[in-house]
Formats: sequence, C-alpha cells, structure tokens
Amino acid sequence: MATPAVEDEHEVAGDRYILRLYVAGMTSRSARAVENVRAFCEKHLEGRYDLQVIDVYQQPALAKSEQLIAAPTLIKKLPLPLRRLIGDMSNEDRILVGLDLVPRTEQA
Repeated sequence: MATPAVEDEHEVAGDRYILRLYVAGMTSRSARAVENVRAFCEKHLEGRYDLQVIDVYQQPALAKSEQLIAAPTLIKKLPLPLRRLIGDMSNEDRILVGLDLVPRTEQA
C-alpha cells in the first residue's frame, strides 16, 4: 500500500508549537511579554503554533503545577524537549535558540 505524499513536512513531523506564557497581572512587563511573544510567533511560527496566555493571579493552580519561579515565563510544551524562557521576551535571538528554531552553534 502506497503512502500519501507529504505536502507539509512541519505538520507531519509534529512541528506544531504549543506555548504557554505565564504573566503576573497586566503590568507593563507582562503586556510587553505578551506583545513580544505574539509578534515573534506570527513572524517565525505563522500557522504552526497555539499560544495560551495565563495570568498567575487568575489561575494560581496552573502556575503552581508548572513550578514557576518568575513571571513572565514562556514554556514550550511541544515539540519536545520542554523549554522555559523567563523575561519580557524582547530578545528575539534568545527566543529562537530557546525554542530550538536555531541551533545553539549558530548563535553569535
């Protein structure tokens, strides 16, 4: 039996990114992190990501289950391995490396 042609390697390979951004209220730092992550995702992961923004004040049980030590924190759930990034997400190169979109050896 023949296998169907692969049109989109990313979807078949499981390259859909599941991201959770934990923020602490709507402070300027939290708002900046949300804006930066959304812009980053649209630029680098267009159509290949699900982003959930979670306010640790509104949903403390989720924050506790993730054992967060700071906010904002971006957690890449999928594809594995799991990654955590802390801060306002303004350093695009750091996010590229942190989400495994660019190999660490290419980082200057």
